[in-house]
Amino acid sequence: MCRSDVKQAILAKNDDLAANLRGDLARQGVTVVNLLSSPGSGKTELLGRVLARAVERDVAVAALTADLATENDAVRLARSGAPVQQLLTDGLCHLEARQVRARLAGWLPPGTSVLFVENVGNLVCPAAYDLGETLRIVLMAVTEGEDKPLKYPTAFGSAHLVVITKTDLAEPAGFDETAFRANVHRVNPGVEIVRSCARTGAGVDTLLDRALAAREGAPPHRPPLAPHPHGHHHPTSAPVA
Repeated sequence: MCRSDVKQAILAKNDDLAANLRGDLARQGVTVVNLLSSPGSGKTELLGRVLARAVERDVAVAALTADLATENDAVRLARSGAPVQQLLTDGLCHLEARQVRARLAGWLPPGTSVLFVENVGNLVCPAAYDLGETLRIVLMAVTEGEDKPLKYPTAFGSAHLVVITKTDLAEPAGFDETAFRANVHRVNPGVEIVRSCARTGAGVDTLLDRALAAREGAPPHRPPLAPHPHGHHHPTSAPVA
């Protein structure tokens, strides 16, 4: 068996586990939101604000946060008042469905409506793994460069929603939002792009509303590289027009 065949077999097994997990959680009324970004995008701070807002709005949410080491992010997110658990990958650069299922066993609070999963900071490997999510959100800070969607087409091409973070730094960073939006839509035509700022709270309610809409069955945007396609087709790059 060649290397590509081994990879496809691993991804196919993960897809099966993810599909089963998605079904099991759906029967419990739980919707999973998978957050992907590079390190330093500000997703932990933004997620903390979303969780705190959910608590204020009396929405039953929980979060699972993944890192190679330390429980620092779990401590930060727990300040929101929402239930939080840390998942340590022991060096693995991405999460897999089996890890999520194992960590949720015996922990996920009854009545949870939305589970946010903060993936490992990486836009390469995590993009290939379905975690049983209904909504996949890819985040990018204004400091990361407008051409990032073209450099990481698989991640951006599999997103149901794209979020711009740290928008308060857009002007000093010289961020060209028009160019960024054009690049996103080259790899993922029609995907919604939300502006956010953890410092000011911009975009926080929008993100929570999108998660709740997914839970209520609102049809999500269908990206070219759907994170949980029918079958086991895992393209390695998105079409770039």
